Amino acid sequence: MEFTTVLFYIFALLLVVSGLKVITSRNPVAAALFLVLAFFNAAAIWMLLEAEFLAILLVLVYVGAVMVLFLFVVMMLDINIDFLRRDFKRFVPMATIVGAIIVAETAMILMHGYSDTFRPVHEMATGAYAGWSNTRLIGKVIYTDYIFAFEIAGLVLLVAIIAAVALTERKGKDSKRQRVSDQVKVRASDRVRLVKMEAEKPQPATAQSEAGSGTNG
Repeated sequence: MEFTTVLFYIFALLLVVSGLKVITSRNPVAAALFLVLAFFNAAAIWMLLEAEFLAILLVLVYVGAVMVLFLFVVMMLDINIDFLRRDFKRFVPMATIVGAIIVAETAMILMHGYSDTFRPVHEMATGAYAGWSNTRLIGKVIYTDYIFAFEIAGLVLLVAIIAAVALTERKGKDSKRQRVSDQVKVRASDRVRLVKMEAEKPQPATAQSEAGSGTNG
């Protein structure tokens, strides 16, 4: 057995174990850290497959940005785990049905797309793209053989961005929005009021006499 094969089995085992810990861990912070470990192992497997671009992209984008953001959000929020797990058993049947449908659809897509993915792999094996970097090969496959799937993925991400912006731009009773036009038209007299007052105000004579009579009494 080659050394690269041994490394593949080690990284694959760590990937499976860390993936299981992500969905079974009771602590959300620990689950996020196990997900980071899963990403690193997936990147290592891609490095063994000579897909350096995908491996570096996975580490930089998901581990370096997305997962760090998730981890900070989970650590800052006070999540009540008992409340989240209270109705877990009630949603198990529906979740099982949805999961089975997703697995079946994914299997159908992979079985149908296997014949389509064989052609570019065969062309690369025969030397039609000899000397190309893996980044160029990925771009060629995405923008030719899988252009429709790539456009659908971009459309889904665009809808998610629009939905996120729409949710954050809701007008609530506690929301405050910046009006740039009002800030530009503002004048000093509208914001600052100068009040003139004496530095020292003499005490009235009647008050002084009352204070003196009270002391003598």
